[in-house]
Amino acid sequence: MAELKHFVLIGLGSFGAALAKKLKANGCRITGIDASAEIVQDLQQFLFEGIIGDATERESLEALGLDRVTGVVISLGEDITRSLLATLHAKELGAKHIFVKGVTREHGKILKSLGVERVIFPEIEIATQLADRLTWPSVIDHLPIDPEYSFVEIAVPADFSGKTLIELELRKRYGIWVVGIKDALSGRLTMLPDANFRLSDDQMLLVVGKEVEFARLRSII
Repeated sequence: MAELKHFVLIGLGSFGAALAKKLKANGCRITGIDASAEIVQDLQQFLFEGIIGDATERESLEALGLDRVTGVVISLGEDITRSLLATLHAKELGAKHIFVKGVTREHGKILKSLGVERVIFPEIEIATQLADRLTWPSVIDHLPIDPEYSFVEIAVPADFSGKTLIELELRKRYGIWVVGIKDALSGRLTMLPDANFRLSDDQMLLVVGKEVEFARLRSII
């Protein structure tokens, strides 16, 4: 049986609380620490362990075994100093994977210099995703897999319906590979479809390609 993933959430405001609930739903073990007793109490059902404490004080974190957990997520509001102190303590206490909610770009640069794995700017990320959804409603999901390539799920465009993959020549025209086709009604997934597979407007394409090529594809969907 796989070992239960264990995350320590430092700061349980709106972002930390939402993360705690989702991680709990995903079957993870969560230790949460916040200076507010009321907040910790309100989230008790989602926490394996809830701690009332000031994460800017090293002593509050020393007993958490940060060197043994899956990851540490730090979200301490708009106070950059508190965020940096908590990050420094977590790093010194051996946390291997640290994720921090950023406040400003400069804050993010300092966090990166401390060895943070990822700086998160929720508002920017959500706004970017929403802008893409509004601009290209056919794009169901978009997952970058490295700096150049992404995995994208798109609804079959009207111009593609009734045509086979070989007729569309997606690799030749757009430099993308169709790795799967999903039926929107039944949920059935066909992996690595044959070139003679004929598309319909109730299907979704799972494709892999470079971001620059997807920009060309988006122009027609």
